[in-house]
Amino acid sequence: MSSDQDEDSQSQHHTQTAERDRSIRCLVSKVGLDGHDRGAHVISRAFRDAGFEVIYSGLHKAPDEIVQAAVQEDVDVLGISILSGAHDTLVPKIMDGLEEYGAREDTLVLVGGVIPDEDRPELEDEGVAAIFGPGTSIEETIEFVRENAPER
Repeated sequence: MSSDQDEDSQSQHHTQTAERDRSIRCLVSKVGLDGHDRGAHVISRAFRDAGFEVIYSGLHKAPDEIVQAAVQEDVDVLGISILSGAHDTLVPKIMDGLEEYGAREDTLVLVGGVIPDEDRPELEDEGVAAIFGPGTSIEETIEFVRENAPER
């Protein structure tokens, strides 16, 4: 085998390994006037500890700001933490924004917070992949992301 072939083989192996080991990019966001961010911080740290690349939006973000961050950061996963009860208006605005930028199909959208059972089907119809309420184990959430994050 020539040295050029060795280099090509090593380069190809390195590329395949890098793709397999590429971390999952996650945006953890707080939308609207909801100021309770303990859960968002907990999940952000847990995702980081699981090897995910995590971006935290900070508090009081408008739906459009979250969409812009998700698109600009090219995230695989968008986690929306919401406890204010405004999920039925704010989440659809985020989903519409992702659709507008062509990012809805390749972004796994999760919602965390207190979401009444009767509101869940509407959010799922909007394209939310999963809703995690209080008491959901961190391990369950991490496993869901690993199994469902889109491959790029």
